[in-house]
Amino acid sequence: MYATERRELIERMLLEEARVSVAELAERLSVTTETVRRDLAVLEEHGALRRVHGGAVAADRGSAAEVDLRERQLRGAPVKSRIAARALDGLGRAFTGSVLLDAGTTTGAVAGLLPARGQAGLHVVTHSVVLAAALTTAGYTDLTTLGGRVRALTGAAVGASTVATVEMLRPDVAFIGANGLSAGFGASTPDPEEGDVKRAIVRAARRVILLADRSKFEVESLRRFAALDEIDVLVTDEAPTGALGDALAAADVEVWVA
Repeated sequence: MYATERRELIERMLLEEARVSVAELAERLSVTTETVRRDLAVLEEHGALRRVHGGAVAADRGSAAEVDLRERQLRGAPVKSRIAARALDGLGRAFTGSVLLDAGTTTGAVAGLLPARGQAGLHVVTHSVVLAAALTTAGYTDLTTLGGRVRALTGAAVGASTVATVEMLRPDVAFIGANGLSAGFGASTPDPEEGDVKRAIVRAARRVILLADRSKFEVESLRRFAALDEIDVLVTDEAPTGALGDALAAADVEVWVA
């Protein structure tokens, strides 16, 4: 395979997966890791990607970069649906109590499955106006929404009043999303205000279930909101390996693969 063909394939993989690793590319392209690193260097020079430890991420994945909610809803929808279904299966049909849904597209997939479950005794709390509207439209009535200033980019209520309200709650389970998850930095998100709300959710919930597909692995966004030992369960589409896998095991985080 010519260098131009390899680099075009790498770009297509990044569009689909948002993150690639040097080892994975070397295996899939049947070349050495040194060849892959040279390809990544060329692509980075042309602005097609950004290199990170062990691989590369899409060019829009800087620590403070965010993608519009509508675009994120289109990315990896089947994977998000599988993760959402696995996360809810973990609750069990006999579960009763309160569930706090963080703002996000994977948590949005969780919200999309709730009305069909018809599960009595499950009260939902969310600070996402998008999720609240979707649940209301679907006829879900056991719902509490948290107020605050709404970020247009994500549809999440944020600010001091939102954080203060979360701090007065003790939900049984929190389903929370992340833009990055790494061994050394934990779970992170680009926006400091959303990070504050996520941080409050982690501290408030009795059980924290993080929903993150493999494209988030070893990515570090600007604001950390949880150390690994503050997460009870990670629901993902592929079991983490290497440093992240070791760190999750050391932190006693359960990993559920959808």
